[in-house]
Amino acid sequence: MFWGLASGAVQSEFEFEHILRDIQTLNDWAKEGKLESSAVSVHAFAYVADKYALLRHGGSFGDNYGPMIVAETEISRDDLKDLVIAVPGILTSAFLQLNLWFEDQFGGEVKPKYEVVPFDEIIPAIKSGKYKAGLIIHEGQLTYAEEGLVELANMGKWWGEKTGGLPLPLGVNVVRKDLGEEACIEVSRCMRESIQASLDNRSTALDYALQFARGMDVKTSDTFVGMYVNERTRDMGEEGIKAIRLLLSEGARIGLVPAVDVAVID
Repeated sequence: MFWGLASGAVQSEFEFEHILRDIQTLNDWAKEGKLESSAVSVHAFAYVADKYALLRHGGSFGDNYGPMIVAETEISRDDLKDLVIAVPGILTSAFLQLNLWFEDQFGGEVKPKYEVVPFDEIIPAIKSGKYKAGLIIHEGQLTYAEEGLVELANMGKWWGEKTGGLPLPLGVNVVRKDLGEEACIEVSRCMRESIQASLDNRSTALDYALQFARGMDVKTSDTFVGMYVNERTRDMGEEGIKAIRLLLSEGARIGLVPAVDVAVID
């Protein structure tokens, strides 16, 4: 998404610095209003909507795929509710979806037991025996089977079945409101055109992105990019906005997030 700005294909009066952090850190920073523009979890947006405006572009959605609960062996759902699940952060969208999944499976009587583990340490922690199950995000969704793990639940499949086919909201781009309307519109333009430039120059943009790929090979990286940087990323459309509003309203219904008005700017 950032290649267009990093390469100079997109020009602006503003200077953009690419700050690479895990999503839990970005969520925490957004609560402080630390960055002018950032990626955040849809879950976290409920807590920062007073400071940040939501952009139509830069969103990541899962179309019948998304965060997964995985383990080394098959575990029944009744047994799963008694296990401590490794999760990648309490403000991640995956954590909100895990809680909604539990509410759906167990009638609201059981909440997940969990411990927060850095997302890239969850699979190793399961394999080491520290945890029986974990909630995985990012490239782990593509590599868990190679690690000898099995899927217990897929949040994207569950959400699609529950909502009649809506995409699963995961991450969004935001811009800080106190920059003023003009600056917010300019940041929005830059991010939209950067994403478009990357889609138009996919192989070159992928080469740039591979330096941040955490050891993924080209084929896996290309598949991962195709899952989460696509036409819905360029513009989430009314279906994406509807999915975000529904996910956050469901989170508010079970008391996990505050009720929030989701206003989207272009």
